[in-house]
Amino acid sequence: FLGAGKPPMYGDYEAQRHWQEITYNLPVRQWYFNTSDNNLLYWGLDYPPLTAYHSLVCAHIAKLINPDWVALHTSRGYESQPHKLFMRATVFVADLLVYIPAVILYCFSLKETSAKKKASTALCILLYPGLILIDHGHFQYPLSLGLALWAVLCLCHDCDLLGSVAFCLALNYKQMELYHSLPFFCYLLGKCFKKGQKGKGLLLLAKLAGTVLVSFAACWLPFGTDVEQIMQVLRRLFPIDRGLFEACMFSSPTHCPDKVANIWCSLSVLIKIKNVISPRTQLKLSFAVTFLSLLPACIKLTVQPSLRGFKFALVSCALSFFLFSFQVHEKSILLVSLPVCLIINEIPFMATWFLLVSTFSLLPLLQKDELLLPYAATTPAFLAVSMASFSILEKTSAEDLQLKAFSLSLKGYVSWFKSFPRIVRSLFLLSLALMGALSVLSAVLPPPRRLPDLFPVAVAVVSCLHFLMFLLYFNVVLLWDSKNRGQKKIS
Repeated sequence: FLGAGKPPMYGDYEAQRHWQEITYNLPVRQWYFNTSDNNLLYWGLDYPPLTAYHSLVCAHIAKLINPDWVALHTSRGYESQPHKLFMRATVFVADLLVYIPAVILYCFSLKETSAKKKASTALCILLYPGLILIDHGHFQYPLSLGLALWAVLCLCHDCDLLGSVAFCLALNYKQMELYHSLPFFCYLLGKCFKKGQKGKGLLLLAKLAGTVLVSFAACWLPFGTDVEQIMQVLRRLFPIDRGLFEACMFSSPTHCPDKVANIWCSLSVLIKIKNVISPRTQLKLSFAVTFLSLLPACIKLTVQPSLRGFKFALVSCALSFFLFSFQVHEKSILLVSLPVCLIINEIPFMATWFLLVSTFSLLPLLQKDELLLPYAATTPAFLAVSMASFSILEKTSAEDLQLKAFSLSLKGYVSWFKSFPRIVRSLFLLSLALMGALSVLSAVLPPPRRLPDLFPVAVAVVSCLHFLMFLLYFNVVLLWDSKNRGQKKIS
């Protein structure tokens, strides 16, 4: 694990262990406050209550096995093979209980798809290297993504209230699920409008509002009796005073937040934004750009709610948040990758390409975690499975990429559209070659002394350019889609 055996922070593995120590030994009212027993500068809790409750459950199990694992103060930096096995097991159990069943049920509920294609889709999603490397290598739990996937699955089966509960749980596990919140809100709101502004529509809206309120109240119940408690938790969840790039500097001296593959970090190569724009202005600017970039998809989904549009909006909005929002971590690309996985059966070529780029964008973090060998093994394996399952290089026509409506609107203006499949395949192969070359150079070649961050910056900029292209593509597909193919009428 990154930081193992290296005081004073010991790495992300220690963060998860420390949260178990804190939640087990301290009363709830002290979990988010700086005290003599809870130094917030040492991996202080900065996720919502469900993360803390999950840590508490794991801590109770750890205590039964070995009390030293969660002993207050004395367990700091604790490392042993049995404990590593226990911590890895907790991630695997979370996969088995939440994430993997949701993936399998989602894939096998796909309509107008053969059993073989459903199995291939499930295999590709489960072999997505980004999630494997981050969850089991970098060490984090897949619960928020798993719960979000359960929410999507519920909405696909018209279980809107249950889906709302599942998404509220996801949001109360990690605040980054805000990346997915607007598509959920717009789809359900549009569904209410379709049912009528009175009668069924108004009743559904009231039920959804009540469900959300009850779900949040249940999650925040231990903190709800004290306004100061709630405000302190919110300050921990949204530390806006740290600035545009400072999401993780507070907690990890080994982490360099300026190498995230979003627009702000890429622009900082040319313009040092931190030096020319005040933190408050940075916040306003990122909010404005993020809002404008996701507005078209949200309007489209509200006016024409469909499950297909909902899944594409999840991709588009999450990618807008990743590219333009405030305090983005490299791992946040997984919030875009999950909905891309959900449409891999519809647009296998572009989905596979995106998932490869998203994994590549994590390369600097994976290199710090000493995960280059697993990265080199899982990424080609995923590409091979995708090519074998979907024959992606044969799925590059405008119709395969769901750009037929867009291409028809350009008829007579863009003469090169006939050669579009060949151009797309060439760009894909060039992209693979570039990512492969940068991966090898990062692994074997020491950077120039004057440019120690040359390779991480190159990875971030190349990935960001890819993501901007994907954002344009997914928005075009969503905005030009008028057929809502394969969708039931909302009544």
